[in-house]
Amino acid sequence: MGSESASFATTASGGTVETWMIEMSARGSDEITVEFLGGETVPAHVVSSEPAADLSLLQLDKVPAGVQPGKLANSDTVQVGDQVIIVGAPYGLSYAMTVGWISARWPPNTVYKSMPLAEFFQTDAVINTGNSGGPMFNMQGEVIGLVSHNISKSGGSEGLGFVVTANTARQLLLEKRSIWAGVEGQILTDELADILNLPPGALGYIVKTVVKGSPADLMGIKGATKVASIEGEEVPVGGDIILSVDGIPIGKAGDMARIRAQLGAKPPGSPVKATVLRKGKVVELTGTLP
Repeated sequence: MGSESASFATTASGGTVETWMIEMSARGSDEITVEFLGGETVPAHVVSSEPAADLSLLQLDKVPAGVQPGKLANSDTVQVGDQVIIVGAPYGLSYAMTVGWISARWPPNTVYKSMPLAEFFQTDAVINTGNSGGPMFNMQGEVIGLVSHNISKSGGSEGLGFVVTANTARQLLLEKRSIWAGVEGQILTDELADILNLPPGALGYIVKTVVKGSPADLMGIKGATKVASIEGEEVPVGGDIILSVDGIPIGKAGDMARIRAQLGAKPPGSPVKATVLRKGKVVELTGTLP
């Protein structure tokens, strides 16, 4: 991915605006900028991320004078039926506000299996392309969640928006160490694994992009060279398929969370190994944790 611009982000550092939480598309970006009200943009970089909850933690190169941080609320107090406000940049229309209500609360690993660690608010507030990563506020102006995605058959908003709760972000990005690898892709289905001639019983994580200079890049992991349509699904091809990391095979979304937990428990500089399928051959790669 090239550059990623985040129009909105939320403070996460207890009074200083140094670390910011946004949605996971920043994980695969070579360049990230945060835009402030008034148009000033500031470069930022990923500190950590948790793809299993659609979250990343950013650090800004500097903080503009006079910036007022948003307060990260205790989202456990939010009730179904509460009115909420979402601010974002749908289709690039910056600082657009929509309002709605909390329709439901979904525990982790229920509504969206590819993000098993995320607790979600469901909302009827309008969410469209470009809203991802924007804050959801309660009526006191406190941040209670970060916009993730919507479910739509038409491609537009149909009142089925999903927002990662503030407490999920706090627990996964602030209260425990989370490793950013700098790789983006998807876990293969059984059907795709067979089509791509993976070893019997293996699935794996097919790599789409690798951020230049990231831990994955330094380890030697290769991103896709093109995107193919396989049985109606767009699949990145030409790069590596990661079969296991640190001895943990990859077969389902929960395996990624196990890998991140295991790596997060190790001190910086610890060795890490990955097994990848590259051009039909199994290759062992080694690197070190940031």
